[in-house]
Amino acid sequence: MLGYALRRVVQPEDAADIVAETMLVAWRRIDEVPTGSEARPWLFGVARRVLANGRRGSRRRHNLAERLRGELGALRVPDQPAMVETSVLVRAALDRLEPDDREILRLTSWEGLQPHEIAMVVEMPAATVRTHLHRARRRLRHELERDGLARDDGERSAPTGHVHRDERELVRDAEDEP
Repeated sequence: MLGYALRRVVQPEDAADIVAETMLVAWRRIDEVPTGSEARPWLFGVARRVLANGRRGSRRRHNLAERLRGELGALRVPDQPAMVETSVLVRAALDRLEPDDREILRLTSWEGLQPHEIAMVVEMPAATVRTHLHRARRRLRHELERDGLARDDGERSAPTGHVHRDERELVRDAEDEP
């Protein structure tokens, strides 16, 4: 079996995996393994199918990697040192907030949850979550400004901190009204 596998793989270490998988199939299907001289060709047939499955899997992985390279190639890779420094400063600013503020901000920003979903997680009304989210964002912005990190990234937030997908404000505070 090992010689059969060695002659059919590029990397010799892959041959041991082929033999192991072949023997595993034989063990699982022990009642189907022929007796006598028919066992050897049967095992070769199993090894042949194991090799074919491995090639198909390798081809699928290669095709997926090529597709991902094409899709991700168009993405701009940020400057790693600057990104790490910013990440550390943002985490430090988050750490200075109250635990409830941190959790609501993380749920919305990191986990991508909407206020009604956050309400289920933290077990409070959605309107209360929106208020907490607005205040938490304002406190975080203040902390980031203190560290010199706050900047206008083009996102227009509503007074409650929510932005419609097309950037229209969802809710206005009463004090904003004339």
